[in-house]
Amino acid sequence: MAAATMAAMMAACSGKRPAVGPGSAIPNSGPGGGAGAAGAAGGGVVAGSPADMQRLYRSMGLIAGTGAIPFVSSVSFLRSPTPDSTLTLVALSLPARVLGFTRQGERYAASYVARLEVRQGSTVVKLIEATEKVLVPTFRETSRTDESIIWQQFLKLAPGRYSVALSIKDESSIRNASEEVQLEVPRLSPDMFGSPLPVYEAIPRSTADSLPRLLARPRSTVVFGQDSVLPLYLDAVGSAAPTRAHLRITGDGDTRLFDTDIELPARGDGHSTTYGVPVAKMGIGINTLLVSVPGRADTARARVLVSLGDDLPIASFDEMFAYLRYFTTADRLKTLRDATPAFRPEAWAAFLKATDPIPGTSENEGLRDYFARIRVANIRFRDDGPVGWQSDRGTAFVALGDPDNIVDTGMTDPNARVRQQIWEYRELRVQIVFIDQTGFGRWRLSTQGRAELDNAIRRRMASRQ
Repeated sequence: MAAATMAAMMAACSGKRPAVGPGSAIPNSGPGGGAGAAGAAGGGVVAGSPADMQRLYRSMGLIAGTGAIPFVSSVSFLRSPTPDSTLTLVALSLPARVLGFTRQGERYAASYVARLEVRQGSTVVKLIEATEKVLVPTFRETSRTDESIIWQQFLKLAPGRYSVALSIKDESSIRNASEEVQLEVPRLSPDMFGSPLPVYEAIPRSTADSLPRLLARPRSTVVFGQDSVLPLYLDAVGSAAPTRAHLRITGDGDTRLFDTDIELPARGDGHSTTYGVPVAKMGIGINTLLVSVPGRADTARARVLVSLGDDLPIASFDEMFAYLRYFTTADRLKTLRDATPAFRPEAWAAFLKATDPIPGTSENEGLRDYFARIRVANIRFRDDGPVGWQSDRGTAFVALGDPDNIVDTGMTDPNARVRQQIWEYRELRVQIVFIDQTGFGRWRLSTQGRAELDNAIRRRMASRQ
């Protein structure tokens, strides 16, 4: 059996690549996502909702665990030396915040148990259980919500159908999660590509009887405006391996977004390589990457999510507009919406440039802060409605920011039958009045209050022009 286990902890805000090697690694890289095959289709997405994020990842063909630990896993297939087996890579990621860290000297440590069981009928074909330790240098690292911990395992499996059960358990608590899916392992001929594999980094292999040294992206996610390229590992080994590849990217409705031919350099007994896919050539939402040998119909594929933020996965370009309704004017959004699918990446880049309050930096601080307010609103106002940022107070907070002053009449008159909360925005010279008629903290706007808020939002958006 060809197998390798890896657990890596990747540091936020760092431009370095993750370290590759067994056990838990010292943090070295930034956020990202994954690729693979297995899972069920899903529905729409609400910002910050773990259940809806799971459905989105499943719609990409990924495995999304259910339970207290929101892990995401990908399954990819590469060639083995003989056609009676296929090299199978199972990669799993989870956020650091779900583990119980304790201080150890100058660092913080946590442990988890990863379990992978592969069955064919009632027969257990593979069973791997590993206890991994994660060390981080600062307390801040322990609260990360991105794809910060990665565990991966190479297996050799005969082509056929299997049941795959994955589970994760935090060693310091009762938190755990598990998922079981059906998996079809393909037979790969010598002149075919394996799965196109989104990675953080990879050292291509030169022979079919060796393992590539890589760190996978289980979530298969990049952030538009932050990540410039997506490293895509193309595995081509053996004397009959392809020497050229054609890459096509399609977006919503199978719209063709990008086409290019890739020369695969000779490397030992093969032509494996890593190609940097330009993120600007992909559309917001789910993209399909199709890799083929020129002149042949066989196609290998991977799905990639281009997100606006690490915990705001948006499934499509059209879905994005629901989130941007309070960010800028209707006219500017209409210009973006009217762009044809082929020109959407360029239109989005122009939109980012036009709305960037500090053009000299690498990110759009206005958009960053706007989506940060959505995340905060989903927590702060979760009792006001089904989705915090869409409640009355959530809308005001997302569109206008924190008020300069809040007056709660219930604090001055505890016996009042109807409480009022008055939000004052001095620059806009407006007071927004929210009413709690139930006494349970469910704040609502009156008809007049809604009109005042809408007018304040229009004025705030106009000031950003």
